Amino acid sequence: MTEASAPADESPIAAAVRTGYQFEGPALELGGLMLDATTLSDVPIRIPLGMLNRHGLVAGATGTGKTKTLQLLAEQLSAQGVPVFAADIKGDLSGLSTPGADNPKISERAASVGQSWTAQGFPVEYFALGGQGTGIPLRATMSAFGPTLLSKVLGLNDTQESSLGLVFHYADRAGLPLLDLADLRAVVQYLTSDEGKADLKELGGLSPATAGVILRELIAFQDQGADAFFGEPEFVTSDLLRTTPDGKGLISLVELPNLQDRPAVFSTFLMWLLADLFHDLPEVGDPDKPTLVFFFDEAHLLFADASKDFLTAITQTVRLIRSKGVGVFFVTQSPTDVPDDVLAQLGSRVQHQLRAHTPNDAKALKQTVNTYPTSEYDDLGEVLTSLGIGEAIVTVMNERGAPTPVAWTRLRAPESLMGPADPAAMQATVTGSPLHAKYAEALDRESARELLAKRLEEGAAKAEAERAAKEAAERGDDPDKIEYPKSSRTGRSTSTRDSTGDTISDVLSSPVAKDLMRTAAREILRGVFGVGRR
Repeated sequence: MTEASAPADESPIAAAVRTGYQFEGPALELGGLMLDATTLSDVPIRIPLGMLNRHGLVAGATGTGKTKTLQLLAEQLSAQGVPVFAADIKGDLSGLSTPGADNPKISERAASVGQSWTAQGFPVEYFALGGQGTGIPLRATMSAFGPTLLSKVLGLNDTQESSLGLVFHYADRAGLPLLDLADLRAVVQYLTSDEGKADLKELGGLSPATAGVILRELIAFQDQGADAFFGEPEFVTSDLLRTTPDGKGLISLVELPNLQDRPAVFSTFLMWLLADLFHDLPEVGDPDKPTLVFFFDEAHLLFADASKDFLTAITQTVRLIRSKGVGVFFVTQSPTDVPDDVLAQLGSRVQHQLRAHTPNDAKALKQTVNTYPTSEYDDLGEVLTSLGIGEAIVTVMNERGAPTPVAWTRLRAPESLMGPADPAAMQATVTGSPLHAKYAEALDRESARELLAKRLEEGAAKAEAERAAKEAAERGDDPDKIEYPKSSRTGRSTSTRDSTGDTISDVLSSPVAKDLMRTAAREILRGVFGVGRR
């Protein structure tokens, strides 16, 4: 709804900002405009709901309120029927499911920005990578994850990344499903063995030395406990796009325990989720509201030491996923953590306090100021370093797609619990979820590791049979009476019925078979990140 016209004696800052934040359609309420460190105006600061798929940035030093801003945005998106995905680094966001506790500070802040504060919880689904933590397990097959993202996790150079791509290509061509780390290790070990030398030579461009490096990195990666992240059942990202019967968007939170031990794994896994959404979702153009808003916390981990090709793929994904209705907010300490090509695509900016204690800090501050539109503030750099907790410099895209004036904003208070939820309540939510039965139990079907083991065993049995036949011929034995060694593995039945009497058509129409066929199809095609796609 259009705001009332500005008072005649209104300050130039308030007049410019009031006009810039008058939107016709629905919007998320951020807070109120501050004219200086102590003076709060009655000008509301908001973000148009329809512009949230133009992406955004939430930045600021540790302890300045980034998590509370993320919580505030997630609450209002859910209330507007928009699903939300966020990484819960410290566990604080789990409180979104629980009504907040009123206290004098919250009441004072709410009153100061004209907020009618009501304690309320929101629908939350808890996830955990590989089931490590409290949440429904998130897993991806190794083939679906692809060589590009895996190379980023392993820290491979360009040559090694290209070689890893050849390994994936070989597995596809040879009909060897790569479901987990053990499968990929088995393929690399086979290619570097005597039995696989011929196949390795046919690949071209994959030297035994490079294959050895890849194998060592995979072993080290597996020793870190990364096995839990890869396998089946693979998470279907459309499960992030759900709403409740009363129309609220579901907030999906993924717990990231021990982030410091495997930072590249977590950030790259989140990028896989985003790339998976990109490939699955249809084009929707510019919808009235986003299909999903994806908060990418600790974004600097994704971009650190990234190759040029990897950054290009990120940039392309962020640019194109907007037309799928997905908004991406990068959450990090400084805008300089995000490459320029990505930063240029972030239409909404919520910048909390920056600190300038070192020359590098001062340089980052200057670079940050230069990325903002012209400001009514005399010294925006000084404002950025003097912001209080729960205050931010805001600029967003208006409904025409133009940047709004820079606004020093006192942010509203979240209405859910600003802290971790009760662990018992979280566990009850997990076990009561309809997704629990779908993803909780890991599957281990026949894949590359088993197929290669069978191939090697059959090869050994064949060689032994040839040796026995040769020795028998030398002794003059009757060939028809020679007992040849048999493989200890039994082949799959070719009967049209299995042991339960089901026909092949019955088996193929079962949910399990459909899931396996879906995974097999995804192992064949790959997109911009090399992720398996159908």
